[in-house]
Amino acid sequence: MVEDWLVEGDNRMRGAVKTLEEDLAAIRTGRASPALVERLEVDYYGTRTPLQQIANISAPEPRLVTIKPFDPSTMKDIERAIQVSDLGLTPSNDGKIIRLSIPPLTEERRHELVKLVRSRAEEARVAVRNVRRDVQNELRDLEKEKEISEDELYRSEERLQKLTDDHVEAINAVSEKKEAEVLEV
Repeated sequence: MVEDWLVEGDNRMRGAVKTLEEDLAAIRTGRASPALVERLEVDYYGTRTPLQQIANISAPEPRLVTIKPFDPSTMKDIERAIQVSDLGLTPSNDGKIIRLSIPPLTEERRHELVKLVRSRAEEARVAVRNVRRDVQNELRDLEKEKEISEDELYRSEERLQKLTDDHVEAINAVSEKKEAEVLEV
């Protein structure tokens, strides 16, 4: 019973780390990456659809992302989605492929992005601590209902804290790696 709660807590904490990694992948670093636009939502026949589901996205050069829609009639919708996004990129369309030229980042923009990375990392740490709190409450309820002993509660809370510390460390590592990537000229 205790093990089930710890496993669930671990899975939820892993989810918070994975979500952070996905969020940070979409932050522009000055290098072209398909992750910049993969999750961009496009109005596709009246439905909000991630770009990766309706187009082939690649980065053939360090400063270029190419988008080749599966359905050429969606070109205008994809262009519109890119223009209204907060990417700050202007698409160029040759009728078959949309090209996004990635300009080098200014020093000021790099520092703004670092602040954004730190903010997202803090949100992930808060999510991990919330999972810890939820699991702790469940374990304490089990102890109140006399389903586990006080010693078992203590041991399981120590294990839960170790899990939390490990996941917070992982978040810090992901965040530091992204910050270094953003600040790299």
